[in-house]
Amino acid sequence: MKKTQENYLPQPVDTSDVNLPPELENLVEQVAKNVHDVWASSRISQGWTWGPKRNDEIKTHPSLIPYEELSEEEKQYDRDTAVGTLKLVMKLGFNISK
Repeated sequence: MKKTQENYLPQPVDTSDVNLPPELENLVEQVAKNVHDVWASSRISQGWTWGPKRNDEIKTHPSLIPYEELSEEEKQYDRDTAVGTLKLVMKLGFNISK
């Protein structure tokens, strides 16, 4: 293991003081779906296919399905990524408007 890997300490920007306005709820869901689709597209381009269990040797993954078919737990993971990203954008001083 490289020294940088041993000492790596993630330091995400603290966005706990940022509240997303309710009108962004639909945007959160759209971003979450896109997060999943980007991940799935990347996996598929690397030769992964759907399988009932994740298997790194034969490159199968049970989450290579449409976002709408994911479990709520898996959707929440993508939503958390979306919320974190949108909150960071706002924390950095950008405005999100339609």
